[in-house]
Amino acid sequence: MLEINRQIQVFDKQVKRYAKPLKENSSEYRLRKNLLRSATGDILELSVGAGTNFIFYPKNAKITAVDFSPSMIEHARLKASQERLNVEFITANVEEAELEAGQYDTVISTLSLCSYPNPDKVLERMAHWVRPDGQILLMEHGLSTNPIYAWLQNKANPFLLKKFGCNHNRDIGKLVESSPVRIKKVESFWLNSLHLIWASPKSK
Repeated sequence: MLEINRQIQVFDKQVKRYAKPLKENSSEYRLRKNLLRSATGDILELSVGAGTNFIFYPKNAKITAVDFSPSMIEHARLKASQERLNVEFITANVEEAELEAGQYDTVISTLSLCSYPNPDKVLERMAHWVRPDGQILLMEHGLSTNPIYAWLQNKANPFLLKKFGCNHNRDIGKLVESSPVRIKKVESFWLNSLHLIWASPKSK
């Protein structure tokens, strides 16, 4: 596990890589579009990065975007301006961010559960922040069900965590299923190592 200030430094250094526009013929573009076409209403995006998802949001959406990296937020502001989106930016650690309960129609996380020190806590916060009848949209990568690929993921994880601030061997399905988030639909890709998840908060 990386110390949080060290993790912020790791992501600050990766801004140029994250800020590259997605190619429309890429699988990542298609996957994000497939998931995020469901985004509606008052949107909360966690770990917004450089604003990669902004091209998929409705132009009239009200968006709150959170990230702990000042450099990522700076690039995301430029992207929001280019897309003419109404975005409120919050520079904060998602695990500690103070947001109003039950405020958002859609809560979004794409490729970020891998990086939180406490992903279970973040999932709890997603369920807390979304409206009772709202939706949670996740695009997350983790441990494959393919034994050979999973072995490689476990072997390489210490290096990848140190270099990119990202765990490649978390069991995403298990994390979500054991959280206050109820899975409604899942689509899995890349040897079951990447998942699109449509979800909602579990009723209390």
